[in-house]
Amino acid sequence: MSQDQPPEALLPLTPAVFHILLALSTAERHGYGIMQEIAATTGNQMRIGPGTLYRSIKQLLSAGMITEANERPDPEMDDERRRYYRLTQHGRKVAQAEALRLARLVRAAEARRLLPGTSSEPGMDGTL
Repeated sequence: MSQDQPPEALLPLTPAVFHILLALSTAERHGYGIMQEIAATTGNQMRIGPGTLYRSIKQLLSAGMITEANERPDPEMDDERRRYYRLTQHGRKVAQAEALRLARLVRAAEARRLLPGTSSEPGMDGTL
């Protein structure tokens, strides 16, 4: 992964990487906070472990998609050992490109009546 490449050239992202970028799109977060945000956003359908998280963070840092935040919360309110991460402009562009790619896939699934509510076949309306 490289900042010199257009965002579309870095696609598709792994689900873990995309969810990390999504978690950082709204706020700076530390590792555990990223894991909590992913679980909350997905209704606990996706949970990533520390190994996957920190391996992905290392890749995202080297690709320039995220950076370590310079400002830290008040030490009285936070553990000074925590590292906070934020999305870079490049990371935001890559996340946007991936979101557009996934939106196209969803539209294709809708056109093929693969989503609940898009077909009159039994079970395709979200009921069994």
